[in-house]
Amino acid sequence: MKIRNSLLLLVLPLLMSGALVPVSADGDNWRDLHKEVKEGHLVGIGAIMDWLEARYEGQILEVELEQEDGRIEYEVEMIGPRGQVVEFEFDATNGELLSVEGVNIEAMKKSP
Repeated sequence: MKIRNSLLLLVLPLLMSGALVPVSADGDNWRDLHKEVKEGHLVGIGAIMDWLEARYEGQILEVELEQEDGRIEYEVEMIGPRGQVVEFEFDATNGELLSVEGVNIEAMKKSP
């Protein structure tokens, strides 16, 4: 079973605090997720966003939290300075970058 909770730009400022507050119509799931972040079982979205900001130019369009095959992942979609859309996937338990997909990704990388 695939669980998908979309986090929209309107709630991203709330996420910067490290609290994970997904938009969901099915009750109190956000409380469980917030507890997981607070207890250190999941990386807060703020840490993921800081990592991206340090390495890539662009703006975040959407953040999703998905659970597939027992792994919880953040999917972060960004738009680059040339209009390119790139999706980054992170392991939500440790913050590891799992994959990057998109066009002209190199143009988004910041100089070291």
